[in-house]
Amino acid sequence: MSILAVVGLAREARIARRAGLTPVIGGGNSQLLAQRLEEAAAGATAVVSFGIAGALAPLLKTGDVIIAGHVVTADERYACDAAWSAVLHAKLPKARTAAIAGVDMILEHVGMKKAVFRTTGGHAVDMESHIAARFAKAHGLPLAVLRVICDGAERSLPPAALEPLKPNGKPRLSAVLKSLAGDPLQIPDLIQTGNEAGKALRILFRSSHLVGRGLGCPYLG
Repeated sequence: MSILAVVGLAREARIARRAGLTPVIGGGNSQLLAQRLEEAAAGATAVVSFGIAGALAPLLKTGDVIIAGHVVTADERYACDAAWSAVLHAKLPKARTAAIAGVDMILEHVGMKKAVFRTTGGHAVDMESHIAARFAKAHGLPLAVLRVICDGAERSLPPAALEPLKPNGKPRLSAVLKSLAGDPLQIPDLIQTGNEAGKALRILFRSSHLVGRGLGCPYLG
């Protein structure tokens, strides 16, 4: 039996492993993530979308912990498992309940965030939760979402942060350096983005440690 942790980044995957989860890395590629989930389906007991996320609602700030009640897209809505979410809330009483939107591309500009907020009603956004939700529904598995806010709703991302990841969820350093060489003025924004991501990942680790191994999943017997 295993709990599949659906992540985008290698750093998220490391935290997931320490929490006793089985990470499935998308690396920002929806098709690759869906394929890898199917390959990992045998023996799966539950699915959690796990990692960092961007804010769509202005009330959410860097470091806020989100336990989603629903995963939404422009035309889809998936309910998260109530019992599992209740366990997460009991262990993380300061976490916020919010719908989380899933998208297939990075929302680089504030205007894009506002558009997704308007069309989906999601308060936070990532590139994995909707893939995890579709997979969980197709296989009849319970779904949870534990995410930590990285960039705020009023923050656009610098070009270097938009460079595609490797399939293992690690950054393509050469592409990042090339982007910085072409536009050095983005360096302060990239440093801020890195600091926000670091803070969110540290809180993700602490949160998963507080909940305990398996993220308190009530379906492990």
